Amino acid sequence: MVGVEFFGNFDLASAAIWLFWIFFAGLVIYLQTENMREGYPLRDDDDDVPANESLWPIPKEKTFHLRDGRGELTVPSKEYEDSKMRTDLALARSSEASGSPWVPTGDPMKDGVGPASWAPRRDIAELDAHGHAKIKPMSTLEDFKVSAGRDPRGKAVVGGDGEVVGRVTDMWVDVPEQMVRYLTVDLNPEGTGKTRLIPMTMAKIGTDRVTVRSLHAHNWDGVPATKNGDEVTLLEEDKITAYYAGGTLYASPERSQTVL
Repeated sequence: MVGVEFFGNFDLASAAIWLFWIFFAGLVIYLQTENMREGYPLRDDDDDVPANESLWPIPKEKTFHLRDGRGELTVPSKEYEDSKMRTDLALARSSEASGSPWVPTGDPMKDGVGPASWAPRRDIAELDAHGHAKIKPMSTLEDFKVSAGRDPRGKAVVGGDGEVVGRVTDMWVDVPEQMVRYLTVDLNPEGTGKTRLIPMTMAKIGTDRVTVRSLHAHNWDGVPATKNGDEVTLLEEDKITAYYAGGTLYASPERSQTVL
């Protein structure tokens, strides 16, 4: 009989568990190789490929057709990785030992290194499911209003040194998420339109002011500006948030000193 002669010494439970482990191992290998489509091959401190880069080879090229007519993207691709590589970083090695810290050689806030570093993302706005820019000024959105909490518009903006640097004139909303992402600050007391964006996560809204502790008065002119008054690109977002984050260490020389 088939059931006795073929399956007589065959353990179905053992076969099931082994099939599961084989499938799971294959899944892990597949996910790891797919994860290597961007950022590879890796580079060490001497700009060489490290010997322990990965257990698995870099996957074959795959071309993705981007939505909303934004072309194609092939990864992994040497041309794509080279286009994202920043080779003008104002950094110097603090020691010849591998893994030693790199120290800024210029103005780290402007050079975009260390805590102020940013990634060369695409210089286009992030889109929602309908192909429209996700983040827009509230002044252009008739259906949005402040329904809870303090409205920061009209309040003075104060830096970490206690100096008043401007006044909030608008809020930028992530339309699909219905969240405030940025505040617009006019740095000119006369309100002549010298504006910058403040990441909402870096601002503390009080009863009479908006406090941004990461920057001092002399840092605000250096905040990256947007090229469009009612749109912010992915690259601009990265540069703006990196600048504010970098201020927590680089806004003044005292902040970067050792604290005991």
